Amino acid sequence: MSDQDDVNPDETEDEQQPEPEQAPGTTPDPEPTPEPESAADPEPAADPDRAPEPEPEPEPEPQPPAEHPQAPSDGRKRLRSALWPPRISRGQLVVALLLFALGLGLAIQVRSTNDHSALRGARQEDLVRILDELDSRQQRLQQEKSQLDQSLTQLQSSSNQAKEAQEQTRQKALELGVLAGTVKATGPGIVLTVDDPQGQVKADMLLDTLQELRAAGAEAIQINDVRVVAHTYFTDVPSGGVQIDGKTVAQPYRFTVIGNPQDLTPALNIPGGIVRTLEKEQVATNISEQQKVTVDALVVPTPQQFAKPAAK
Repeated sequence: MSDQDDVNPDETEDEQQPEPEQAPGTTPDPEPTPEPESAADPEPAADPDRAPEPEPEPEPEPQPPAEHPQAPSDGRKRLRSALWPPRISRGQLVVALLLFALGLGLAIQVRSTNDHSALRGARQEDLVRILDELDSRQQRLQQEKSQLDQSLTQLQSSSNQAKEAQEQTRQKALELGVLAGTVKATGPGIVLTVDDPQGQVKADMLLDTLQELRAAGAEAIQINDVRVVAHTYFTDVPSGGVQIDGKTVAQPYRFTVIGNPQDLTPALNIPGGIVRTLEKEQVATNISEQQKVTVDALVVPTPQQFAKPAAK
């Protein structure tokens, strides 16, 4: 091999020298394959006896970073800032007030409907009885108004107004005496008997009975031998029974009532009334309508300590 064959191919590539001419009769060496220029050192020649080294695995391509890692947090912040502090416009305030008024009206309507739910299940005859009672109350009030108008006319037209005024004052004193329990009273009415051998009747039941009688137009009431007036009270006795104005009342309870029987009886028998309530407690009741009953129990008037007539 000539000296030209010993030329280092690396030096040939680096120095870019022209190739030497081949001697005649010799086979020219194959031209070396040009390797790609690289800043790294050329790889050494592969050893045929060495096992081929595994090719290095390609490094994974780096993933691009997330564009907005704080997006959820930013969204919550924007939502919070949009909700608080509230920004209420004038139109929203007007709509809110209208909705509040509408809701309040619906609540009142529902409540008023529920208040009359007890009458929905009433029978037709019970409804007719209640209507008759209301008509009787209206007629009674109209009659009282007519009497007052008549008294006023008599006072204005009488030649002796002083005498007429004195007579009306005496009559009014008797009426007030009946209400105060200082005067006996007589007239049409009813007698209600409540028989309670098992002791189921309490003070509140007797008070409810009294309130229904007053609402129906009772003018004078007596329970056994106790006159019922404005300051009458009921208490339960620990040993059993009921006291009225501090007096123990024995069984049965007897209500003597002066008033219009056609108003008093239906008022006690209305659905949910005191008679139905007592019947649920296994208490026997009896109502007797009479054309003339007498309330003769009297109340000793107590002198007033503080109340005095007010000057006009």
